[in-house]
Formats: sequence, C-alpha cells, structure tokens
Amino acid sequence: MELKSISRLAELMAKHGLSELEIKENDTSIRLCRPLNNVMAEPGAVVEPAVTTMEEVPTESAATEFSAEDDREESVRYITAPMVGTFFSAADPNASALVAEGDVVEPETVVCIIEAMKVMNEIKAETSGTITKILVPNGSPVEFGQKLFEIR
Repeated sequence: MELKSISRLAELMAKHGLSELEIKENDTSIRLCRPLNNVMAEPGAVVEPAVTTMEEVPTESAATEFSAEDDREESVRYITAPMVGTFFSAADPNASALVAEGDVVEPETVVCIIEAMKVMNEIKAETSGTITKILVPNGSPVEFGQKLFEIR
C-alpha cells in the first residue's frame, strides 16, 4: 500500500472521529490506530478514554423543598427564534397581530413571522400555554435562539 493511500486513510479517520481502522487487501493488511480525545501518546503507550461523571440528581424530597416562587419560575418557558431574520407580529402590515399577551396557544399556533432572505417563515408555538409577554417589537431584527415570547 502506498504512503499516499495511508495518509488519506488517516485523514478520513480524523474527519469521521474513528480511533481504529483495519483494511485487508489481497495479501496486504494494515491497521491504523490513533489516540482518543486528541491526546498524543508515546508509541506503544495505552491511552485510556476520558472519564466523565454525572452530577447528582436531586431526590424527590429535595425537589419538594422548592418555594412557590421557584415553582413559578419553573413554569415560565420561552418561544425562541429558530433563525436569524426580521420579526413580524402579523402576516401583513395592515393585519392584526397573530397573538397578543394573554392569548392561549397550542403547539400548532402560528405566533409570528420571521423574514429571512425574502422568505416569510411562520413560527409555531411548539408548546401549549398562555403568552405572558411579547419580548420583541414588530419589525425588529432577531438572532438565532433569541427569546421572542414568554409563555406559561
């Protein structure tokens, strides 16, 4: 096998996150290994995988210790912008807003329009609840992940 082919295989391993690759072709066999987690090791050294630990999950008794205020904060959710664009509260400038504060929405309810690259994208609530606050003024630019509506 040519050095150029071996080099190409090593590039493919890195690109796809492979730690080992073994190829058998006719009478030729090659096995490539690379360290995990981008850790460089001496030849022949054993590279152990990184150890991750999970945080302790609160027990039910600990969960009941939350105050009423914490409970209220837990029920607040946000509808966020799935893309960068311009926020519009209505389908056209002369129409009334699609939703207002106090409106009850379902997952399929269209709550606003985001214009991106001259395309009008209907944004759905994707959750049930009551709109408690509209966080973005009509016609404002929005970023990906920006909070648009507060919902309970």
